[in-house]
Amino acid sequence: MAILQDITLGQYYPADSPVHRLDPRTKLVVSMALMSGLLLTDEVTLTALWGLVTLAVVVLARLPVPLVVRNLRAFGWLFALTMVVHAFFTSGTVWVRLPVVAWTVTSEGLQRGLLYSLRLALLVMIAALLTLTTSPIEITDGLERLMRPLRRLRVPVHELSMMMSLALRFVPTLLEEADRLQKAQVSRGASFEGGLVQRVRSVVPLVVPLFVSSFRRADELALAMDARCYRGGEGRTCYRQLRLGAGDYVALGLAAALLVLAICG
Repeated sequence: MAILQDITLGQYYPADSPVHRLDPRTKLVVSMALMSGLLLTDEVTLTALWGLVTLAVVVLARLPVPLVVRNLRAFGWLFALTMVVHAFFTSGTVWVRLPVVAWTVTSEGLQRGLLYSLRLALLVMIAALLTLTTSPIEITDGLERLMRPLRRLRVPVHELSMMMSLALRFVPTLLEEADRLQKAQVSRGASFEGGLVQRVRSVVPLVVPLFVSSFRRADELALAMDARCYRGGEGRTCYRQLRLGAGDYVALGLAAALLVLAICG
């Protein structure tokens, strides 16, 4: 499946940039602030501002633009569904009337569909930027430090952050495994072309071996961690101590300002 190769969520792109050097806690908080602000606004100007901010982050992170944008191809069905729902079910000035089903497409529906599709695309790009500029180890450390106050409530903070980090880490591995299985099925005469029903049926033979492979990898990982005497977060220390720098405070301040703008706007 060529679409699976376009997904870069969970992948890390090493580079020497101001964004890569930021504290992982800063990048996590800024990403959540940008996503929250994007969900809180439905104005075209603010959405365009978020697009410019996202593009500026891509440039500062020194990431190839196609690497970030190609994630959108895998979510094309979601953008199309958003456009269809808003175009047909938003009241307003009739733009096109379908004679057979008596449905109408409104201008307001098309505008809202485009706006919400753009918002979804920016959400995907922000999530991709977080994983592309932050290694899984840094994400684990950042999540653990951010959730440290929950320890007083006996929440297994280290274990939760480790699980989330491992989930992100194995996304590229599972995509690679799915692509390998798909090529193996094609070499045996399987077809992944045709209509929607045919494609759904052709995906079923991939699901079972992919789940089996996932469980096998999880079992191997558990054995490897046990062989290295991993016993959870109790008594563990960090080799790298996280400290906020001037760039972190600037990024947090800009994210807070954007979030306030989205709430008040």
